[in-house]
Amino acid sequence: MHSTPLRRGILAVSGITALALPLAACSVGGGSGGGSASELTILMASSGEGIEAMEAAGAAFTEEHPDVTVTVTSRPGGGEGDNIIKTKLNTGEMESIFGYNSGSQLQGLKPDNFLVDLSDEAWVADLEDDMKTVVSGDDGLYGTPLGASFGGAVMYNKAIYAELGLEVPEDWDTFVANNDAISEAGYDAVIQSYGDPWTSQLWVLGDFANVLAQDPDWADEYTANNRRYADQPALQGLLNQQEAGEAGWFNEDFASTLYDEALAKLANGEGAHYPILTNAISAIEQNSPDAVDDIGVFALPAQDAADTRLSVWLPNALYIPDTTEGEELDLAKEFLAFMNSDAGCEIQNEYLTPGGPYATSACTLPSDVPPMIGDMQAYFDEGMTAPALEFLSPIKGPKLEQLTVEVGSGIRSAEDAAALYDDDVVKQAQQLGIEGW
Repeated sequence: MHSTPLRRGILAVSGITALALPLAACSVGGGSGGGSASELTILMASSGEGIEAMEAAGAAFTEEHPDVTVTVTSRPGGGEGDNIIKTKLNTGEMESIFGYNSGSQLQGLKPDNFLVDLSDEAWVADLEDDMKTVVSGDDGLYGTPLGASFGGAVMYNKAIYAELGLEVPEDWDTFVANNDAISEAGYDAVIQSYGDPWTSQLWVLGDFANVLAQDPDWADEYTANNRRYADQPALQGLLNQQEAGEAGWFNEDFASTLYDEALAKLANGEGAHYPILTNAISAIEQNSPDAVDDIGVFALPAQDAADTRLSVWLPNALYIPDTTEGEELDLAKEFLAFMNSDAGCEIQNEYLTPGGPYATSACTLPSDVPPMIGDMQAYFDEGMTAPALEFLSPIKGPKLEQLTVEVGSGIRSAEDAAALYDDDVVKQAQQLGIEGW
């Protein structure tokens, strides 16, 4: 996966960072080894919740299939892990099943050339449309989700809203009015945490679903070098951040506040809004459990309510390489079906911390998830979501967090930052060898 600051922030929050640890394997079951049809091997990132979930799933699968051995093997994360996966695919040495990113990172593996098309599997009908998009290539659908999604949105303090009689905003003007009322009441209207610069990017990246609502081809055209952040509708996220800073909505210590401190401010009722990734709710559960029921979430409001959508970070997925054949392929498909069964979903609920709804109707979140997840589910139910840009385009420049800090701090205008960011992504696009750059 890209080692961009936002992505590092996302993974650090969600607990699925893949560290560069030595390769290791854990076998469960009693089948014969040596790559026979009675053995399944699964390659996963070496740290985080995913590998534990797979080990538990392997054990449960073996209980149902006593003659099958499931061996879970680990790989490093980051660029080293990517290289291992690409090498295994190109040399035909990939395990029976492997876990990897969905979206633009998957496209870097050339899925149409190396993966088994799963379009005809029964569980595909249960996938959310966004999930189908990010696990598909030109010629097929290749993965089943592992774990739940999360969003880039505004987490808010419902107790402050109730005290001031505020309604959840669906458009920018209502958000402005709410923030003004919150500030007048003596609360921080919008919490910012530029001590952890990656958090400043949510104004832009969390707004992307609103961009797609206005220009559905934006991601493809951006990848083809036909769209710019200096132009509307993509410019609006930076303009909104600039307006928020100039309005004085931020906490006074926004320049030095850290991510965990910002969550504490939200949970303690010092501030009302925090634009952030929704898997942050797990940190509030751990550090401020009594406040969990007071935390809600809404999509970053577009200028027009009709364009307001929730930007979604889709889960990683499980894939089968085309070197998995015969009876082993049948078993691998059966294992993916198992992950979409009640038993497989129960394991995911137990081992994978949700930051939002599942991307498949096959799995249901447990009843004790934070109420905030229900707020997100409404966007999914109404079809008011879209994948974050990183799932639709590989292009993201390294300077975005620096520029969004400057915009929010009043150091640079939104227009200047957008122009600089458009220049910033050119080199990356050229390094990736993307046509048109």
